[in-house]
Amino acid sequence: MSLAALLGLLAVLLLLLLLLSRRRARRPGEPPLDLGSIPWLGHALEFGRDAASFLTRMKEKHGDIFTVLVGGRYVTVLLDPHSYDTVVWELRTRLDFHPYAIFLMERIFDLQLPNFNPSEEKARMKPTLMHRDLQALTEAMYTNLRTVLLGDSTEAGSGWQETGLLEFSYNALLSAGYLTLYGVEASPRTHESQAQDRVHSADVFHTFRQLDLLLPKLARGSLSAGDKDHACSVKNRLWKLLSPARLASRADRSSWLESYLRHLEEMGVSEEMQARALVLQLWATQGNMGPTAFWLLLFLLKNPEALAAVHAELKHTVWQAEQPVSQMTTLPQKILDSMPVLDSVLNETLRLTAAPFITREVMADLALPMADGREFSLRRGDRLLLFPFLSPQKDPEIYTEPEVFKYNRFLNPDGSEKKDFYKDGKRLKNYNMPWGAGHNQCLGKSYAINSIKQFVVLLLTHFDLELGIEDTEVPEFDLSRYGFGLMQPEEDVPIRYRARL
Repeated sequence: MSLAALLGLLAVLLLLLLLLSRRRARRPGEPPLDLGSIPWLGHALEFGRDAASFLTRMKEKHGDIFTVLVGGRYVTVLLDPHSYDTVVWELRTRLDFHPYAIFLMERIFDLQLPNFNPSEEKARMKPTLMHRDLQALTEAMYTNLRTVLLGDSTEAGSGWQETGLLEFSYNALLSAGYLTLYGVEASPRTHESQAQDRVHSADVFHTFRQLDLLLPKLARGSLSAGDKDHACSVKNRLWKLLSPARLASRADRSSWLESYLRHLEEMGVSEEMQARALVLQLWATQGNMGPTAFWLLLFLLKNPEALAAVHAELKHTVWQAEQPVSQMTTLPQKILDSMPVLDSVLNETLRLTAAPFITREVMADLALPMADGREFSLRRGDRLLLFPFLSPQKDPEIYTEPEVFKYNRFLNPDGSEKKDFYKDGKRLKNYNMPWGAGHNQCLGKSYAINSIKQFVVLLLTHFDLELGIEDTEVPEFDLSRYGFGLMQPEEDVPIRYRARL
């Protein structure tokens, strides 16, 4: 093809894209519409590069509700936390999360489930993450954290060790979480079987971590040829590690796993797809705890007053306990529930670092009522997006100095949990939303909170921990992670740790 012909073809394609993207105009009653300057793509490049900065700029330009063109899709963004409940509790026939979830399930995990109904699956899984089953999970997690962190007595006394804080936190929590949900080598446990558990779960973590690093590119379909080959290799390895046949021989498997496998079998899912579903669930249940613990510990190490307050609370709680934490084979729920300072530290950490997108597909033309009395028309086929990271979590009207870590931000003067936060003079129901909300709130919230707190308690009880470089700065976010839960750092933070003898 000659250069002139090629340029002519490009001109025609550009004209078609221009017509497609400019065909839409704002109708009366609809939110402000911003198409961007690039046909069809609209704001896709800015959105993908740094979603938080882009949406902040759009909010300053248009207010707390607007529609933007992103890669051929029209996305209405709502940033008024007073109005979030209208969205998160709306009927699925009007606003539905499922289509987008299924799209990501297939694109990231190569998973296709026949007759898949996320609501039915959630109803099936919910009892396995609550009440007595939650207690069993919490106790198993504590045992497995001890296995992973403490090792045997010879490993515990090996002096200072250096590593990255994210690597350390993520490895410990995901390894222990894998053993808790997917089973251990043998029961009753022996020193030999626990050593095998440490090796095997570390293998699972390091393989999973390679997939986790590719996840944003997988979701956006932007893998290079080399990345595609690597992703394929890593997925195949994970599918083998988590195959039902391989897991069948493991001991002390959780009721969650047993119930989920029965659910998949009842749907007629093949063993190959079951393995893929189990990789998805490993990410869904374990993928955010390690990064959360990383940020929490980093904020404590950077804030001596906060670390001292957590230590003091831990000493007080241990003093009231019947035996020292170092001798406990389980950490009772009443102790976990008696740590308001650590709860505040966790809530503040999540406020600063949890950045999931809450999305809904608009299934029918509808009117969206706002809390202030306004009403906006939404079109069928568009996508609705809430981004609590910007508001409420980083809103200066709700939180003074919203970029600053304040360990006691969620504490009242009497030491109780603070729940009263205001915007526009009205008390907020949704003032911190790391766990989602409404129909799609995280089922594993209590399990995750218990697990993170147990990890912190064990770490502060059994180890000395310090920054590898005293004046280490808090790293910037990896901006590609916006929308996928907990943010991760651009680079790890070096630390030193040693077991206390």
